Amino acid sequence: SGACRTGSCPGGGAAAQGPEGRPAPEARVHFHVARFIMEAGIKLGTRSIPIATACTIYRKFFCETNLDAYDSYLIAMSSIYLAGKVEEQRLRTRDIINVSNRYFNPSGEPLELDSHFWELRDSIVQCELLILRSMHFQVFQHPHKYLLHYLVSLRNWLNHHSWQQTPVAVTVWALLQDSYHRGLCLRFQAQHIAVAVLYLALQACGVEVPAEVEAEKPWWQVFSDDLTRPIIDNIVSDLIQIYTIDTEIPLRPWPGLPKEKPRMVSCLGTLPPHRHDGWSPEDQLGGLVVLLEKGW
Repeated sequence: SGACRTGSCPGGGAAAQGPEGRPAPEARVHFHVARFIMEAGIKLGTRSIPIATACTIYRKFFCETNLDAYDSYLIAMSSIYLAGKVEEQRLRTRDIINVSNRYFNPSGEPLELDSHFWELRDSIVQCELLILRSMHFQVFQHPHKYLLHYLVSLRNWLNHHSWQQTPVAVTVWALLQDSYHRGLCLRFQAQHIAVAVLYLALQACGVEVPAEVEAEKPWWQVFSDDLTRPIIDNIVSDLIQIYTIDTEIPLRPWPGLPKEKPRMVSCLGTLPPHRHDGWSPEDQLGGLVVLLEKGW
């Protein structure tokens, strides 16, 4: 159906489940590499959309390629570099290398401009061409702008007091950012993801949409005619699985992971720090409008 695009992608659905329903090792590797992309992107001053594109490029590449065939973190670095070009926020390979080196060696010195540095730089550029060929130059559609319109509509729809007292906007934004740990935009339509994260945020905040019982159709179907409850349940299930992986600490390093477990942050940790406490939900939504207009 049109709801699910590439259900066979690693890291989604049954392919992501190991013994006893636990995440498969490949899903755990992809989760940690996605976290690396997000943290590196923030340190590089990258906007949210290029970070989302980098995560999607990385996941798309490994939909077509076995995880053991290439170094996952090298592909991630190339994905960041390519996403900067795609989203018109060019990043220097030297900066990507230095930020990545600091990520894996927090107390280490910046890399010298020696043969090792230039070999790594050449590898990033060569991997970029490899990724482009494997992707067939595909362009991705993100849920961000759909979510913005849905939030504006919902704000006008809900009781003003309820909106003021609950952090729906900031919660739904955090959920959308975290969804890129799992490559949902490769498996589901962008509109469906936007509605599903909004549905989950409303449930988490205990907010009810007015006149939902009396309405002829559910509020979420008003936003997307072809959306069904099973699709929402599938997306929400994948989102919950992200936090299951996040709370697990590997007993030993998995293949492709650094020896030490990367620092973990909470659900809201993917938000830039200036959008934490001190902002009302009204301010948060207004901030999202401005940020999206600027290409966030």
